[in-house]
Amino acid sequence: MNSLFLDCKKDDLFSVRREKGKFSFNEEVVSVFPDMIRRSVPGYTTIVENIGHLAPYFATENSHLYDLGSSLGAVSMVLRAAVNKANCRVIALDSSAAMVEKSKEYFKAQEMMVESLLPIEVVEADITDFEYENASLMTMNFTLQFIPPEKRLALLTKLRKGLNSGGALFLSEKLRLEDPEEHEFINALHLEFKRANGYSELEIAQKRDSLVDVMKINTFSEHRERLLAAGFSKVYLWSRTLNFGSILAIA
Repeated sequence: MNSLFLDCKKDDLFSVRREKGKFSFNEEVVSVFPDMIRRSVPGYTTIVENIGHLAPYFATENSHLYDLGSSLGAVSMVLRAAVNKANCRVIALDSSAAMVEKSKEYFKAQEMMVESLLPIEVVEADITDFEYENASLMTMNFTLQFIPPEKRLALLTKLRKGLNSGGALFLSEKLRLEDPEEHEFINALHLEFKRANGYSELEIAQKRDSLVDVMKINTFSEHRERLLAAGFSKVYLWSRTLNFGSILAIA
């Protein structure tokens, strides 16, 4: 996976003072996205790799594997290579035209490097409007936090209806911790993680300001309650690094 991103530029979008605006997944962000997420999200690579390890446990023959908010396709590429079930198909959805077009280049490069891969369909779509069916596995990595809070339960309910019995949703999110003191402490460690990865105080501050109105995070308890309300039977926090975690919800 990482070898496909060697042409990625360094994330320096916020290295000079710029007019305040809302963060969006435009061409500017797409050009630096792999570097941005690697240096900003602790545990991201581990989550992606382990989804690949665990996906075959849930994927079934003659079913769909959905990657929601697929961005540049890191999870989709892992699923294509890890799952070997007859008549399975990966469906990668993202609302950003720039992400969709760039991800298609990565998928073609993967196909040149690896012989046996699941077929993939790449769709530019709003994941809240898409109709899901016959799914054994869904992944939604750091995407729900950008969906308006009032639309999250309806989306998860739609996903649950599209999942076959025993199917799974991997939901990765930045988390707000239950205890305020713990939250502040872990958040401070996350800032140190960013500094250690070369981000300046200006970059950290400007990125934070750009996200404040578009990324609304929840606690694990809030996620769990919403997933159960959507019809999932079991909800587990299976991975966490600092204030970033991944939840496994079973249909």
